[in-house]
Amino acid sequence: MQLNVQRRLAARILKCSPLRVRFDENRLDEIKESITKVDLRRLVNDNAIQKIQKKGISHARANYIKKQRQKGRRKGLGSRKGLKTARTPSKREWMNRIRLQREFLYLLREKGHVTGPLFRELYLKAKGGYFRSKRHIKLYLEEHNLVAKP
Repeated sequence: MQLNVQRRLAARILKCSPLRVRFDENRLDEIKESITKVDLRRLVNDNAIQKIQKKGISHARANYIKKQRQKGRRKGLGSRKGLKTARTPSKREWMNRIRLQREFLYLLREKGHVTGPLFRELYLKAKGGYFRSKRHIKLYLEEHNLVAKP
């Protein structure tokens, strides 16, 4: 049974491709007799002619990956694009480092391990980028016998 014309007109009515038009198997004779758009529109309203749902793309894999990234996974060397300084700017790194060092120096002064002039000297060294880390400050103090217990 050739229903090409009906399929084409129904596709126009449903605003989709003719491949997505589905006819009710029990009402094929009725569909064959209808040759105008008005007839077909009535059949669409009666659900004798229906539009097949479009197949979408599942987002499940993307959601899974997103969840893993939130947990801190998938951040290895193979996933990185750009320089180290692009991921964390050098200024941000410096800020984190200097804040930690200054906090440590304040703590030493508060506990009395470091005197005023020595604190000022260490503070200015930190500001000048002399110390690599908090650990480096501890090593410096031990090597120069400046404090009993940092």
